[in-house]
Amino acid sequence: MHIHLQNKRALVTGANSGIGEAIALELASEGADVAINSVVHPEDAHKVAREVRNRGGRALTLEADITDRSAVDAMFAQVEKEWGGLDILVNNAGIDGKRMVGWKADPDEWRKVLEVNLFGAFYCARAALNGMVPRKSGVILNIASVHEIIPWNGYSAYTTSKAGLGMLTKTLAMEAAPSGVRVLSLAPGAIQTAINESVWSDPKMLKDLLTKIPMDRMGTAKEIAQMAVVLVSEAAGYITGTTVFVDGGMTLYANFERGG
Repeated sequence: MHIHLQNKRALVTGANSGIGEAIALELASEGADVAINSVVHPEDAHKVAREVRNRGGRALTLEADITDRSAVDAMFAQVEKEWGGLDILVNNAGIDGKRMVGWKADPDEWRKVLEVNLFGAFYCARAALNGMVPRKSGVILNIASVHEIIPWNGYSAYTTSKAGLGMLTKTLAMEAAPSGVRVLSLAPGAIQTAINESVWSDPKMLKDLLTKIPMDRMGTAKEIAQMAVVLVSEAAGYITGTTVFVDGGMTLYANFERGG
């Protein structure tokens, strides 16, 4: 099987680091042009853009806060102006927020997580679909989480946002399918990136984490990126409205491995 993304125009939100960066570079390796969105550290976005170009693709850097509808609309207008449209949107940008039990949560902090993870994804999907549906072509890939279905003590905002993203994916997929546009989600498990270094660099915390993963290791950003490339390609052309879990078996609930 060969994955070909030549002449495909992709936008990846939160692509200046971690999983988003890995997806952007993997898309470029398969021939896509990639727009790199970020809201902080523009120097990192420019570094990713240089690497996209080194791999043969065109690159744009787009600084925009995805929680701001006008900023999102301006970002998509720029892509339309520069490239004439978009074939692939990867809604990757997200935050987990501060750890706090639900009844002690700061409502403003709680809302902020939903604004980034759910509203931001909706604003971007909305803008993308307004171009894709009339053209009857395109793919939206939402980066979800195992916490779409697994509760996470202290992170009710995050789990709520990802569960909501799962249903948003299904509904948009149903609405867009007659136009030939696919909408689906990829849900990573525990992936080793700089953002969670405090966990995997601490032997005690890592040991506890691994008890939750049947494959007994964390995943890599490249493994997520490789699956993302498959899902936005024609190799997955009959897949829409579902979540693909890439989690080393975490959603198998490893605590039940030896019986209930």
